[in-house]
Amino acid sequence: MKKKLYETNYGKLLVGDSLEIAKSYLKRYYKNKFQLIITSPPFPLNAKKRYGNLNGDDYLQWFVNLAPIFDELLTNDGSLVIEIGNAWEEFRPVQSLLHLECLFGMVNNQNSNLRLIQEFISYNPSRLPSPAQWVTVNRLRTVDSYTHVWWMSKSDYPKADNSKVLRPYSNSMKKLLKEQKFNAGKRPSQHDISEKAFAKDHGGSIAHNLFELDSIDDKRDVRLPHNVLSFSNTNSNDYFLRKCREEKITPHPARMHGGLISFFTEFLTDEGDYILDPFAGSNTTGYVAEKLKRNWVSVEINEDYAYDSIIRFDDPDLEAILKINPTKLRGVA
Repeated sequence: MKKKLYETNYGKLLVGDSLEIAKSYLKRYYKNKFQLIITSPPFPLNAKKRYGNLNGDDYLQWFVNLAPIFDELLTNDGSLVIEIGNAWEEFRPVQSLLHLECLFGMVNNQNSNLRLIQEFISYNPSRLPSPAQWVTVNRLRTVDSYTHVWWMSKSDYPKADNSKVLRPYSNSMKKLLKEQKFNAGKRPSQHDISEKAFAKDHGGSIAHNLFELDSIDDKRDVRLPHNVLSFSNTNSNDYFLRKCREEKITPHPARMHGGLISFFTEFLTDEGDYILDPFAGSNTTGYVAEKLKRNWVSVEINEDYAYDSIIRFDDPDLEAILKINPTKLRGVA
């Protein structure tokens, strides 16, 4: 069963179980239509969270079963981007292999045609020390400070353009471009660098598959793609978090970083393409897609989080036309 809580210029948020909605409504109206499915599903945590999460074999089976559903909704050159964190064995200071089993199970699912295109790492030094028992209490492990971001597709050549997600040039590269002087010839790596290899200004350097959301090295500037830099993970002036504080709302605890969504949206889609987030939480994906003029559908099972996400579309920077459905969710009439 689905309920459309609201719609905007470009998209809509549905409330209900994403798998049931995908098998019925989305399969009927959006089969092979989404250019990008991007999401951060519930992580396989041992502790039960308010947003709902399984663990162990139950999680693995649930995750692997997503593959044929997503396969059917993607365009032939569409992309699936999933962010997932590490898991730990219950009551043991041992990292679980569950996230790897999930990846292998998804790409080896005989009912789908997905393959791993590339893995990205999202490093966030602002994350709280975890797993707390083995990091801050017993002092046996280091801080788990990154998540995996898997880019999958039904094709070896999904639509992608890395020229749309360039990093700013380093100061040394800017100097090189200005002076047009560098050491050509053979490198110790056996690469043969031509005299014109670095002579052309492409507007920036090609992005790396490590998202360094804060500087690892204090002596240099972080050079994330501009669209990632525009979304700060700890920005206290963020409109959504500010409004949540004002209205005494506890925001979704596992929000996908808006910069990651922005990066993959611009990297893998064009204006007018369709984007799906089946585990929307507070609907960062819908917000980013709206801002970048992509059509979007988001699904969230928790009515409270779905209702809270309305706040995002009141952001004066967005200029979205919001139409709330007369559905009784948390008093919305």
